[in-house]
Amino acid sequence: MEDLTLFEEKRIRHIYDKECETYYFSVVDIIAILIEKDYQSARKYWNKLAQRLRDEGSEQTVTNCHRLKMKADDGKMRATDAADIKTIFRIIQSVPSKKAEPIKQWLARIGQERIQEMADPTTAIDRARETYKQLGRSDGWIQQRMTGQETRNKLTDYWKDHDIKEGMEFAILTNIIHQEWSGLSIKEHKNLKGLKSQNLRDHMSEAELIFTALAELSTRQVAQSENAIGMEENKKAAKEGGKIAKDARLQLEKRTGNKVVSKNNFLTNKIPLE
Repeated sequence: MEDLTLFEEKRIRHIYDKECETYYFSVVDIIAILIEKDYQSARKYWNKLAQRLRDEGSEQTVTNCHRLKMKADDGKMRATDAADIKTIFRIIQSVPSKKAEPIKQWLARIGQERIQEMADPTTAIDRARETYKQLGRSDGWIQQRMTGQETRNKLTDYWKDHDIKEGMEFAILTNIIHQEWSGLSIKEHKNLKGLKSQNLRDHMSEAELIFTALAELSTRQVAQSENAIGMEENKKAAKEGGKIAKDARLQLEKRTGNKVVSKNNFLTNKIPLE
């Protein structure tokens, strides 16, 4: 899973090309870590660095970067510069940073881990669990996160087979489901929790994860019962699936007096770990 590719708790977007057996990493995400600044500052830094490399005769390093679509903070797929590990190493050498050597070692390890995962896919699951443990998540939270991801994968598999395009259309349907069950858009929920580039699900409580999974499970089953095809039919299923989870949420909140959706996150350890 892309969101689990972490360096010092910071996510680095990447794409794995199965045909070429090559990882492509977001250049700006790497730069942001090297200069210890936000995304916008890193993007400006990369633009200046790219021009400097051209002026110095190292244009090949820049031309080896590809414009690939990766998920932005708003959940939409947007084109950004990406490069393989070899090119990323060259870029790192051009940035004075105390993070240079640690991130080079991290990138080398990622490549080796991918080889292991291809030989034994279960290692990817084990590695995900270990990553979450290192971030301080409880066993119960980890299990719910992994279960929720499996539910999510089954839903997206259904979408792929029923004329829904990955990227924008996935994002639209996901937001409809989330808005229906939680009363907030994904962006509003992230803002409530004070998140920026972080993955929302990685900062949900167990209850929020459970209701997200219920909404996506319900959506898939409704869609399957109707054999929903294309955006309009799947939008309807998304609303119905989200409403099923919303009704369950409201009943629980009425019974306990506690809100399911909250501003708590793991950035400041506000969410109980047990």
